[in-house]
Amino acid sequence: MGFKNSVFVSCLMLVVFACWFNAKRGEAFGTFGFDIHHRYSDTVKEFLNLDGLPEKGTVDYYTAMAHRDHLLNGRRLATATAANPLLTFFGDAGNETYRISSLGFLHYAFVTVGTPPLEYLVALDTGSDLFWLPCDCTSCLRSLNTTSGKSMKLNIYSPSTSTSGAPVPCNSTICVEPQRRCSVRLNACAYQEVYLSSNTSSTGILVDDVLHLGTDTDPQDPVDAPITLGCGIIQTGDFVTGAAINGLFGLGMDSVSVPSILASKGITANSFSMCFSRDGLGRIEFGDKGSADQQVTPFNLRQLHPSYNVTVTQIAVGTNVTDIEFSALFDTGTSFAYLNDPAYSVIVQGFDSQIIEPHYVHPRGIIFDYCYSLNATQTSYSIPRLNLTMKGGSHYYVFAPTIVIPREGGFAYCLAIVKSEDINIIGQNFMTGYRLVFDREEMVLGWKESNCYDSIPSNTVPVNKGNSTESPPPSIFDPEATSGNRTSIPVSPPPPPPQLFRPFPGSGAARSSSMTSGLAAVVLAVFFHHFIILSS
Repeated sequence: MGFKNSVFVSCLMLVVFACWFNAKRGEAFGTFGFDIHHRYSDTVKEFLNLDGLPEKGTVDYYTAMAHRDHLLNGRRLATATAANPLLTFFGDAGNETYRISSLGFLHYAFVTVGTPPLEYLVALDTGSDLFWLPCDCTSCLRSLNTTSGKSMKLNIYSPSTSTSGAPVPCNSTICVEPQRRCSVRLNACAYQEVYLSSNTSSTGILVDDVLHLGTDTDPQDPVDAPITLGCGIIQTGDFVTGAAINGLFGLGMDSVSVPSILASKGITANSFSMCFSRDGLGRIEFGDKGSADQQVTPFNLRQLHPSYNVTVTQIAVGTNVTDIEFSALFDTGTSFAYLNDPAYSVIVQGFDSQIIEPHYVHPRGIIFDYCYSLNATQTSYSIPRLNLTMKGGSHYYVFAPTIVIPREGGFAYCLAIVKSEDINIIGQNFMTGYRLVFDREEMVLGWKESNCYDSIPSNTVPVNKGNSTESPPPSIFDPEATSGNRTSIPVSPPPPPPQLFRPFPGSGAARSSSMTSGLAAVVLAVFFHHFIILSS
């Protein structure tokens, strides 16, 4: 009898525990389903605020959100085949990317390199080619302070501590590019990549090592890809103070970029996709060629340096339609859109003429020329639709052309377009709400509306196509624009306004115009002493 009671009590306790466990799962994650995806990583456990999510737009926030989202929706956006498998970064984060406001408003991903494998938080840049990591450097940042008061360790790469790493010799075929030369002292191929922003550069040597990728399945099957990367011994400018402080992942068309290497070795198809959701999360998948129902436009290929450059043939701002042709670079390494005249004036003047809020001028000066004050009771504001017609006739609707900034006594919003004096750049804010496919086999850019969560065939974002004044849910740091021309104000305070410095378009962008090349030459002269150090 005692034994039976013991068994009964034990079973009862087990049932109670199971119910409690599932209830807690529902309370914590807003779902009653099983977590069939990965568990919280050690990084998430360390930085997750157990009382709720950390401040929106921060490293803490996206680290936590990235793992909560799996319980609500599937994360697989594309369909792989045996011949063309989809690959992404290996590890708990998988195909997730994170837009971090404190690190230049760029998208970042955790990548794993070397043997033993070490993890790095790198910025993703379609405007440059070389993947480089801070390496054997004394002045590189070793940690990142988070809003929760914790410190996140930043690994520093070294080929001497990676058993799979080896410097690229001077007689290598890739050591003949204008940006590369032999370092006699280090007996290796030296490189220097110069970027446009604030005398920003990376200097070091090229190294062969292993990038740890995985299939875009759950669980992942590991795939170790041999790649060439930059061992960045000296970084300057924004790489030291504000962006890509733990490495830059070049995704351009040059043969040294990771997508090019994966395709040349037959590991994936010569294409990849990136998705940019309105809440700041994203996805990246190598080998993804998109879907049959996506919109496309051809790349404008330049023999000297091919890039993701496309042609716009028409601009529509609300009811104002202007036939105008200009080319622009799709660059994930630039936070906002940079346009020169006449395209810039067409958009900002058409936009400004349809705004009812009063103009706002920030006392410290910011990079945006057109800002507007919101009164203390406003919870939303109306903006005209912005639509770009691409070469071939496909339409590209811009979902997030504005950004909310704090002001004394309230908030303001700005048209997040910067006037450029040289090249036109479609930055990350214009990519929000889309899954973009950089198809280097067909040489086309593809795009389709997506919330970056759904694994169902339709990736359409549920936006209101009518003229309803109902506000959409608040976004994370950029307001969420809808086709109904109504935009909500974020619940949490937005990040500080961008200051008067230019985000760094990658070196691919730097080679796109003669004026830009001239600037690069000047900066190159300033930093030429780095090569003297490497070659001595």
